[in-house]
Amino acid sequence: LDSPAEASVVAGLAASLGLDSLPVRRRARVAFFSTGDELLSAGESPAPGKVYDSNRYTIHAMLTRLGVEPVDLGVVRDRPDALEAAMRHAASVADAVVSSGGVSVGEADFTRDVMARVGDVAFWTIAMRPGRPMAFGRVGDACYFGLPGNPVAVMVTFLFFVREALERLMGAEPRPLPRIRARSSAAVRKRPGRTEYQRATLSPGPDGFYDATITGSQGSGVLRSMSEADCMMVLGHAQGDVAAGDWVDVIPFRGLL
Repeated sequence: LDSPAEASVVAGLAASLGLDSLPVRRRARVAFFSTGDELLSAGESPAPGKVYDSNRYTIHAMLTRLGVEPVDLGVVRDRPDALEAAMRHAASVADAVVSSGGVSVGEADFTRDVMARVGDVAFWTIAMRPGRPMAFGRVGDACYFGLPGNPVAVMVTFLFFVREALERLMGAEPRPLPRIRARSSAAVRKRPGRTEYQRATLSPGPDGFYDATITGSQGSGVLRSMSEADCMMVLGHAQGDVAAGDWVDVIPFRGLL
């Protein structure tokens, strides 16, 4: 159920039929952690060569909104033994495991070795931007989602892959994200051969149709591009450059974030 209002309706319907109980499934338990020697958690003192980990906090918020039970395992250092221990522990306490970082080219060298010992991976990359370095597989009996390290890529891969998989894990029938058509207010460069998710804002045009405007730099590490956006402009796999005034698909954030 997406809201207390929906829960109230279900309770009322059950009562109107004389039912005093309903069969339910428990919430899925999802363990998650970030990887990287350079990461600090919020509240720790700044240090040279260190950056604050934002991924665990956005993942926690998105998991909570989805209705699962989040299990925060903190930051795992860049050592094969530490990663293997974290993977095994996560799979022992949860139905699914979500990590961020350590799955891109070069970083994945020891990750592949660890995964070969603790589970298996179906794929390591996907034709999308942001979010190309993404892994999916199993660790023990748990599903494994290896998300990129860049903050925007983490949110995009969660929304378009992890969210629906976890809904299915909980026995729900995933509903497709609502799409609307809008005009691009400016030209957007796009290379065919991958799906791109551009962060944008919607505004009504003089004719009543929506215009979509990109929120500045679209780098996968620019979290500001998400904070200033209220929608995602979806540019399809085979699509090329977009001209100003072209119609594009847009997914509003309302109800998602």
